Amino acid sequence: MKKTYAAITAVGSYLPEYVLTNQELSQMVDTSDEWIMTRVGISERRILKGEGMGSSDMGAKAVLQLLEKSGTSPDEIDLLICATVTPDHPFPATANIIADKVNIRHAQGFDINAACSGFMFALDVAAKFIECGSKKKVIVVGCDKMSSITDYTDRTTCVLFGDASAAVLLEPTEEAMGVMDSNLHSDGFGRHHLIMKAGGSVKPASHATVDAREHYIYQEGQTVFKHAVSKMADAAVDIMDRNQLKSEDIAWLVPHQANLRIIEATGNRMGLPKEKVMINIHKYGNTTTATIPLCLCELESELKKGDNLILAAFGAGFTWGSVYVKWAYDAK
Repeated sequence: MKKTYAAITAVGSYLPEYVLTNQELSQMVDTSDEWIMTRVGISERRILKGEGMGSSDMGAKAVLQLLEKSGTSPDEIDLLICATVTPDHPFPATANIIADKVNIRHAQGFDINAACSGFMFALDVAAKFIECGSKKKVIVVGCDKMSSITDYTDRTTCVLFGDASAAVLLEPTEEAMGVMDSNLHSDGFGRHHLIMKAGGSVKPASHATVDAREHYIYQEGQTVFKHAVSKMADAAVDIMDRNQLKSEDIAWLVPHQANLRIIEATGNRMGLPKEKVMINIHKYGNTTTATIPLCLCELESELKKGDNLILAAFGAGFTWGSVYVKWAYDAK
């Protein structure tokens, strides 16, 4: 009996129209284009505007594009997993809301929260459903409205984040293509360094928590940077070693877009030239769960069947890891 693999067979994305530039941010907080570009490499980011608009609105548009591109009916989808840290509501799951908005009526759906590593964690779970034969068509969508939890009076964090959504379709194949291996980790020791302090069961919303601005992202930048540089690169190199992949075997590194210096450090550890590293952080900032699939969407036309891709990320939790994907199709 042949092994079943979970292949990525289509991608889709959505970017809000509003562009928040470094110049506009410099009028809101004490910062500058030079300061932002030097430290994180971000020039602009997209912001979702509109009353009552949430992560599901972006996620639905990415899924609709994916369904249209692949010629897939909503009724064919067996499972929809949404990776997000900015759900529309604490419950129901944003995956269920997206399914309703795109008319997916017969699928299982749930959310995964692994912060900036969320897309990779969701991709790994989705692949397991495919590999065991439980599901045939699975959508993984990463969507985050980071502007909803960003404090635009905090110059250390407000320059980093943007809003976006991107999705992939997974299907079974007996070809050795798709999700080949995963190397994922989490450790709660870092939970205090990157966190939204209030709004959960430990510290429910109150006048005091709102006044203290505890419903926004809190980050100890130097600590997070130090761990991200080492752990993201280590995970990428480890997955190469255990699959006997050398740098010349890798077509692309697809890194989480949090900081240009972290991305460059990971590529250097892998022995890859800049031309093999997907980078769009300068245009969109850190869109959290959407960064990796957004890279795949943007460079879909350059991906070739059989290309070896290494996905790598680091996020709050701490969470980190890598996924080895062999690309399964040539873009039309």
